Amino acid sequence: MLLCCLTAFCLVGSLSCAAVPMRDTRRAQPTRNKLLLISFDGFRWNYDQDVDTPNLDKMAKDGVKAQYVTPPFITITNPTHFTLLTVIHNMWFNTTTQEKKGYYMTQFVDSYWDNGSLPIWITAQRQGLKAGSLHFPGTAATYKGETVRVREVEPRLYDYSNETEWRLNIDKVIGEWFHQQDLDFVSLYFGEPDGTGHRYGPDSPERREMVQQVDRTVGYIRDKIQNHGLTDRLNVIITADHGMTTVLRGAQVEEIILYKIPGFNFSDIQFHLVDYGPVGMLLPKDGMLEKVYSALKGSHPHLHVYKKEEMPAWLHYSKHARLLPIILFADPGYVINGFFPVQFNKGEHGFDNQVMDMKPFFRAVGPDFQKDLVVGPFETVNVYPLMCHLLGINPEINDGHLDNTKQMLLPKKNTEACMTAGQTVSRVSLSLAWLSVKNLLQEQKAVHRCFTP
Repeated sequence: MLLCCLTAFCLVGSLSCAAVPMRDTRRAQPTRNKLLLISFDGFRWNYDQDVDTPNLDKMAKDGVKAQYVTPPFITITNPTHFTLLTVIHNMWFNTTTQEKKGYYMTQFVDSYWDNGSLPIWITAQRQGLKAGSLHFPGTAATYKGETVRVREVEPRLYDYSNETEWRLNIDKVIGEWFHQQDLDFVSLYFGEPDGTGHRYGPDSPERREMVQQVDRTVGYIRDKIQNHGLTDRLNVIITADHGMTTVLRGAQVEEIILYKIPGFNFSDIQFHLVDYGPVGMLLPKDGMLEKVYSALKGSHPHLHVYKKEEMPAWLHYSKHARLLPIILFADPGYVINGFFPVQFNKGEHGFDNQVMDMKPFFRAVGPDFQKDLVVGPFETVNVYPLMCHLLGINPEINDGHLDNTKQMLLPKKNTEACMTAGQTVSRVSLSLAWLSVKNLLQEQKAVHRCFTP
């Protein structure tokens, strides 16, 4: 049996069983600021360039904007929200039973998420902070026997585009969780503009309208923060998991359909994961690996076929045992079909993470961030150590580094240096005071001698 498994994008660091930290039940220092992480699924790095976005623009003016950020491969929702070490797919699968589960049902399969890495929710709780998560991928799961203590999982068949629901969720997070319950960290997820980008395409008027809805929501979030007196106590990071590109179709486009490839036969395959965008995986039957690989390799000008151990190193998608032996991925604009085309999205993601259309956006604002600062691109794995730094918690082992994001932070006073300087000043002052007293006593003695018979 082979199961799909994930670890976390900007939420998680790796953790071995032998390295589980002792629980720290002490509350955080009261001077530590709170942190809200928000993901707008599928918000491409340049979606604000063809739409008027006054609230996102003001947020950039009041804080930090990155040119873009680079997600991990593969650039789809679950891996990019929850990936450092074992990136696999949006699908949970069992190669023995042929069972597959889509995104919503995977939320309740702990083994899918609890794979040796620890989300920042749990790390924060173990170090005395109070954490919450609303709709963020992985919220429902249990990790090493623990769950995020304040949480809400979206209902099945949830309308991810409902702006009224968005505002109710914001009221809950800002008004109840941060203001009333005094939480230290919350992750908040919105399923747009991803859904609109898939359905209508990234260049559609519908997508532009959804970006305007996102912008209104950013304004609503910041207003609520101000209304509850949290502006000087709450840092906000807003980003996304991936971007979006247009799917190429029409008479001039040769679609990728595996069934039509000469020499390839699904009867040689024990298990397959195709028809889910531009990435697929195959488990050939015993003795069929070379036959399947030879048939597919070079069969289509826009299809890349690799044995998993031969995957390009920069993709970091080759070494985990749960990856299937043959990995397929398509060039931008193409999707991988099995027997016949069943994918009809006008927009898609999951392509090479170096493709510009796959890059998401990034904004940050709050008491610990610089103002009116534009920074260069960085990888999303670096958001995790940044968040740990802001929360004042020790991170788990992870692939990011604070050096890649610290330029966006305000310089902190060197408390230790100030204390040392203060101690030096105090010692000098005491020494001078003692010298003054000593001189005064000597003068008094001299006067006393002068008037003593």
